[in-house]
Amino acid sequence: MLKVGITGQAGFIGKHLYNTIGLFPEEFTRIEFEKEYFEDDNKLNTFVTECDVIVHLAAMNRHNNPQVIYDTNLGLVQKLVQSLKATNSKSHVLFSSSTQEERNNLYGKSKKEGRELMINWSDNSEGQFTGMIIPNVFGPFGHPNYNSVIATFCHKLSHNEKPIIDVDSDLKLIYVGELVNAIISEIRSKKGKHEIVVQRTSESKVSQILTLLEKYKSEYQDKGVIPAINNVFELNLFNTFRCYMDIKNHFPVKFVEHIDPRGSFVEVIRLGVGGQVSFSTTLPGITRGNHFHTRKIERFAVIKGQALIQLRQIGTDEVLEFYLDGNEPAYVDMPIWYTHNIKNIGNEVLYTNFWINEFYDPKDPDTYFIEV
Repeated sequence: MLKVGITGQAGFIGKHLYNTIGLFPEEFTRIEFEKEYFEDDNKLNTFVTECDVIVHLAAMNRHNNPQVIYDTNLGLVQKLVQSLKATNSKSHVLFSSSTQEERNNLYGKSKKEGRELMINWSDNSEGQFTGMIIPNVFGPFGHPNYNSVIATFCHKLSHNEKPIIDVDSDLKLIYVGELVNAIISEIRSKKGKHEIVVQRTSESKVSQILTLLEKYKSEYQDKGVIPAINNVFELNLFNTFRCYMDIKNHFPVKFVEHIDPRGSFVEVIRLGVGGQVSFSTTLPGITRGNHFHTRKIERFAVIKGQALIQLRQIGTDEVLEFYLDGNEPAYVDMPIWYTHNIKNIGNEVLYTNFWINEFYDPKDPDTYFIEV
């Protein structure tokens, strides 16, 4: 059992890494980290002592004064190195650097010099060091105007604002889930490497990304249509966009009922992708679900009966509750990294249609059970 600590645990990449490591409790134990530890030598030393592996992600990405970025990032590395030396740590330290190392800016300089400090520590200790040179990272829960242009675009579009392209550059990208998998792979290797260039998994011009996101806004957020998904990058981009929507106020979405003397007709879903459609009945008082997905797109549509659908983002305490009634058929879509359930709160059988964008594969279910 490896004891893993993550500086920057609450940040964009840190949160994803922390949550993903939590999916392997038989392999990893998570050592909690708080940013205040950098201001208290005793707490930082205790943290370092408890860790077999330390993933150093804590850093400043943006500030009006580039010198503040440089001083902050290098200062954090210096404090970590000081603690590693003080505790005679034999940890495997993984360091998140950037492709901006070779650019003439203070952020890139802070990353390069920080990595060199860590190499010097590992060369003169019994610890190991892995320096990872990482391209632009995007994914759910990144901060707009801070983590990436994709985060900014997603936030603006989903809140009915108009994004502006400053420079239509060509971006080399990696999805945060893919990066996390690469980090975990290096942890499992138990081997230090002074420099690993993490390869981008996609490449696109800023304008092409914006065009796709505008399509997701128009088709999905405004009309409820699941858009065509042509490759893994588009799936990751779509799932990223969905997480920036105001989920609490967007769902449930009521269906349009077409009523005539024969009864009613409801169109449940329009698809630009395939997938699997299921139908279920749920007895009064019974709850289904209490699981989450990291990549799947899923829709719950209540056709008859009364239901309570609950969602909670992994790593948070807020529970979102949606009440649906078959007298006004409606649906709720499940964002990735939100555990969810559906409960029959009525006195009659609940009728629900479920759609998910990929067939169930028992060898790769992407289904993790945890109570809402």
